[in-house]
Amino acid sequence: MLVCLSAHQRTTPLEALERLSVVGDTVATDLAASHEAIRGAVVLATCNRFEAYFDLVDAPDETSPVPAMDAAMERLAELSALPFRDVRETVDFAHGNRVAEHLFSVASGLDSVAVGEDEIAGQVRRALDAARREGVTTASLEHLFQRATETSRAVKNSTQLGESGRSLVRLAVELAGSRIGSWEAARVLLVGTGRYAAASLAALRAVGAVDIRVHSRSGRDRFAKREHLTPVSATDFPAEAALADVIVTCTTTTDTYALDTESHGAARAGVTSPQLIIDLGMPRNVDPGLRSLPDIDLLDLDTIRVHAPIDEFATIGEARLIVQTAAQRHAMARRVHEVAPAVVQMRTHVQKVLDREIARARSRGADTETEAALRHFSGALLHGLISQGHTLAAAGAGTAWTRAIDTVFPTDDASSDDTAAGVDAERMSVEPAGGRG
Repeated sequence: MLVCLSAHQRTTPLEALERLSVVGDTVATDLAASHEAIRGAVVLATCNRFEAYFDLVDAPDETSPVPAMDAAMERLAELSALPFRDVRETVDFAHGNRVAEHLFSVASGLDSVAVGEDEIAGQVRRALDAARREGVTTASLEHLFQRATETSRAVKNSTQLGESGRSLVRLAVELAGSRIGSWEAARVLLVGTGRYAAASLAALRAVGAVDIRVHSRSGRDRFAKREHLTPVSATDFPAEAALADVIVTCTTTTDTYALDTESHGAARAGVTSPQLIIDLGMPRNVDPGLRSLPDIDLLDLDTIRVHAPIDEFATIGEARLIVQTAAQRHAMARRVHEVAPAVVQMRTHVQKVLDREIARARSRGADTETEAALRHFSGALLHGLISQGHTLAAAGAGTAWTRAIDTVFPTDDASSDDTAAGVDAERMSVEPAGGRG
């Protein structure tokens, strides 16, 4: 059974989401070990969501996934330092076929603040890669995430969402445009040198920014050299931050704020030029108290969410239809896959009977045509039964078919031999004493 726990910026208080984001996407092993029913886990943590996807041990229909998810949420509460009640009230719960549709929507950018954003598909792929490195994926999770990537491509290729190059970063820069007289003349300070910093830099350059300096809180200068940016050292950072027209923060260093009210206020003493700060960090890189300082405008994830534009309904509707269709196909494929062990069981049983009957026919001098007829008959029989099983499985009745196969085609070799012996004994009891001759 597939299960998903999801916390999203639209429905989760930013403070709680910050705590969950600190946990990161490398805790799949911890969550997978939280309950014996959990076979595997993939964690997707981004700047505006935290999601954990689980593969639970197949159990009888009446067995609930709630105990396993309670255990996972308890572990999540410990890791994030949130009360268990807050975690339980914060996350949304989905299981079964709803999991695929949810992940496919997420991977396609339909569940993002900036609908159709570019970055999320890559984040979904990296979440699976991280779980692979930790050794906590399963065949079901692999298949689910691979189909999510394929669905994302289909949405991008078939709808207008793929034409806009959307992202949360671009949305933030667009919202900032009305506050900036000229991006070409703006002095910009970028705080962060990771993957999100690269996306931020691309968005800044796309609107015409050229005077861009970069500060790495960890002291790395490789990003600045590669992108031909002016590096800002820790010593020079306060003065540079005070003079910048625009500051964009997107660092994952979470020990302290990159900008706090007291220090930044002191550094800007005497500076009267307006300053725009865009905080894209999760958890927050900027002290919210900076809003109280004069001449400072702060755009954080909450503000960006409120001002996110409503996209064209027709485009979103078209994309959602692609997602729903893909989820339905995934569900059908998963149901068919679930009856595969029963198919193998039936094939094995029939093959044993076939081998035994061919050997008996050969001992009686049967020719190759008889052997070919026996093989054709068994193949036709299996084809019909397997087709019926796949059809029933796709319709959701695979369990009943599997039980019937388990009853009619036993797996125990001894019972198979006993059955054959019983058939031979019955045959002998109805034949004349002298045989058939």
